[in-house]
Amino acid sequence: MKSLRNSVQLIGRLGKDPEVKEYGDKKKAAFSIATTDTYKNNKGEKVEDTQWHNVVIWGKLAGVAEKYLKKGAEVAVEGKLVHRIYETDKGEKKFFTEINVNDFVMLGNKKSA
Repeated sequence: MKSLRNSVQLIGRLGKDPEVKEYGDKKKAAFSIATTDTYKNNKGEKVEDTQWHNVVIWGKLAGVAEKYLKKGAEVAVEGKLVHRIYETDKGEKKFFTEINVNDFVMLGNKKSA
């Protein structure tokens, strides 16, 4: 069994086209996906709770994401959580949590607007 210590699987829709950057011979694709849970509150009303997740894909898989993934596309991603901190030029600390993707599957057509 593969390691389950730091494993994330999500299905969601892209909030924007992947932003692709190249670092020498290595490619990075970054985008966000939205996941939505639906439940009924204590008044019986339907409530939708949407969460946004930052996603990063490296290497050859980033090229596949760049070519085929577009805003609105539904995708399943599998990877691990990574937490990063960096300091801005103004000395402010910025905290990020993102999913470093090992694999993804394109699930369907773009959701109709």
